[in-house]
Amino acid sequence: MNFTVNQHDQHTKARAGRLVLSHGEVKTPVFMPVGTQGAVKAMTSRELEDAGVQIILGNTYHLFLRPGPETINRAQGLHRFMGWQRPILTDSGGYQVYSLAVLRNLTDEGVVFRSHIDGTTFKFTPESVVNIQEAFGVDIMMQLDECPPAHADRQGIETAVERSLLWARRSADAWSQNSSALFGIVQGGLHGDLRQKSVEGLVAIDLPGYALGGFSVGEKMEEAYPVIESSAEMLPEDKPRYLMGIGFPEDIVRAVGFGIDMFDCVLPTRCARTGMCFFSEGRLRIKNARYRDDMQPVDPVCTCYTCHNFSRSYLRHLFMANEITAVVLMTIHNIFYYQDLCRQIREAIVKKQYRMFSENFFKALKYT
Repeated sequence: MNFTVNQHDQHTKARAGRLVLSHGEVKTPVFMPVGTQGAVKAMTSRELEDAGVQIILGNTYHLFLRPGPETINRAQGLHRFMGWQRPILTDSGGYQVYSLAVLRNLTDEGVVFRSHIDGTTFKFTPESVVNIQEAFGVDIMMQLDECPPAHADRQGIETAVERSLLWARRSADAWSQNSSALFGIVQGGLHGDLRQKSVEGLVAIDLPGYALGGFSVGEKMEEAYPVIESSAEMLPEDKPRYLMGIGFPEDIVRAVGFGIDMFDCVLPTRCARTGMCFFSEGRLRIKNARYRDDMQPVDPVCTCYTCHNFSRSYLRHLFMANEITAVVLMTIHNIFYYQDLCRQIREAIVKKQYRMFSENFFKALKYT
């Protein structure tokens, strides 16, 4: 992996860079659609490519359960198995430590999960998770970490920081330093001193990249912004910075201004399934009666396949009729919107006009 920062904005901490990985080049800032089970919901690989997607995210926990490492190995890796030849990042299963807390037992050694599918138990350790992801052949793999909920007490969050640092060191020892780059994950909740402790411990290991974890777990974003900004400032200038699980467009625009390079979230696909489209004025709920006879595209300034060919009226009709095509078309639009937003962000940074871009972005927001 090779990462270079090519341009800094003159008024903010925003930066544009280039990330070279085994399966291709990624321009940053970048948004990674989530393909938890080895597929971005309602999208084919060709549609993702047409939308300008540079890199997608998979989940080690879910892919370990189904279809299993043996099947993916027989397919000669995750890229071939899912027909996607551009870069892939896989999360480690650390988020499931948080989201499936009732189905796991956590110790310094690792995590024993009870499968949410059939109840069978299996163990994840920092070493086994690295081995699984390397076998998948992904471009970026995440360390196993403990992600505590926002409401956890300070002692619990401090324990998670210590455990995640221990696991980061063990992950680095297990990493073969092949074509899969290993990223460490910063924890610490909303406590600035714990975030600093986590950053300092991870930077001492000298990994290829660093992620900010432990956000979007129940806290208010107004509380998270200052911690995200201060944490990003502490991370090395010459390494990519990844903010995990944060995905509303307005959050991305703010976090880019803090110096963040990489984002992922399920929002573009999940919102499409509930009838919500993102567009240049905010968010549009397609089932609203006002769109019944609206012959405009979702976004008049969008050039995606959906906006080029279909009206709000037609999408509303499909959605109200429970046609799966509605979800497909709105997902295509939402994924394209996120990719185009990042393209505009990169252009604004290169022109050293990111503050103006950000101000204009927020002025345009109207939620319909």
